Amino acid sequence: MNKSWDIFCNVIDNYGDAGVCWRLARQLAVEYGLAVRLWIDDLQTLQKLQPDVASQSDTQHIAGVDIHHWTEPLVFDRAAAVVIEAFACHLPLNYLRAMSLHTPPSLWINLEYLSAEEWVSSCHSLPSPQTNFALRKFFFFPGFTEGTGGVPGERDLMKGRRAFQADAAQCRNFLRRIGVSVPADARLISLFSYAEAPIAALLHSWESGVKPIVCLVPEGQPLPAIARFFGEQHLSIGAIKRSGSLTVQVLPFLSQSDYDYLLWSCDINFVRGEDSFVRAQWAGRPFIWQIYPQSEQAHWPKLEAFLQLYKTVLPEADTATLIDLWRAWNGAGDIGAAWRKCGQIWPAAQLAAETWSDRLNAGTNLAAALVQFCANRV
Repeated sequence: MNKSWDIFCNVIDNYGDAGVCWRLARQLAVEYGLAVRLWIDDLQTLQKLQPDVASQSDTQHIAGVDIHHWTEPLVFDRAAAVVIEAFACHLPLNYLRAMSLHTPPSLWINLEYLSAEEWVSSCHSLPSPQTNFALRKFFFFPGFTEGTGGVPGERDLMKGRRAFQADAAQCRNFLRRIGVSVPADARLISLFSYAEAPIAALLHSWESGVKPIVCLVPEGQPLPAIARFFGEQHLSIGAIKRSGSLTVQVLPFLSQSDYDYLLWSCDINFVRGEDSFVRAQWAGRPFIWQIYPQSEQAHWPKLEAFLQLYKTVLPEADTATLIDLWRAWNGAGDIGAAWRKCGQIWPAAQLAAETWSDRLNAGTNLAAALVQFCANRV
């Protein structure tokens, strides 16, 4: 198989698009020895996820990947043998022309968003002939079930995560490095959400609870609501605020590797979008997902489809309680009441989270599926 691959990424959903593309590009380069170029239009966002990135440099080589700033008109020397159009980002016309002149024509893959919906398997890998160029586009759908493109995740991810969680000193050292100290009796929770989440109601339920909670919040969209909750105009990085049983600490935005460590260290993780959603599943810890809100409530079928799959690893007696919490966090219900009902289910939710991550590990891996798909079409 020709080993030149190009991935095009147009950053729309804050860090999700860049996060998925960067992880995939790095995995294809490191684990499969492919010559990968990542064309991305927002280097500042990528720099947040990978601090080695120079946001003012149009070309750079990091972790085996050639990173190019995607500007118009696109300047390039050749089209790659395999071209991934991430999330229907629309390839430049001059690049499409070069793809059609490639020998053989470049293999064009439209990488879609991850979804648990049933229809995904019926659409995965379908071709779409293009009228303007002698090319065929293939739709590639990541998913959780057989017949889909699988879930993103590095080859040794589970091994590394379990080694970290089995070593209490390693976890303490990480938390100390980011300036966090957790009382022995406290529940440690990470919070990464969109601004629309019912943050104040959740914090109120935590401050009035019996068990102490330490909530770690990387800088981002939740901070204005958290500041208002504590009667502040804004909260700076490093700020620590306390009320009742609740302690909130504001963290700097974390690199992808440090964010993984944060998820692995916490007892419960609130996540959003796609990239942090997937990494929370690999963490083997209970998690609550805020799906990216779409117009006309188009996101709800996607949320419900995943819940139908995830509930299969939950004890039947606890299923409704956890599902109600997820729905309330996404705006359908009272998040405070839903949280209070979850008081007794966290041990079962922990076992379910570990079971689910085992299932992911035994299933289809996105990078492996992409490589195999392309090899079969050489």
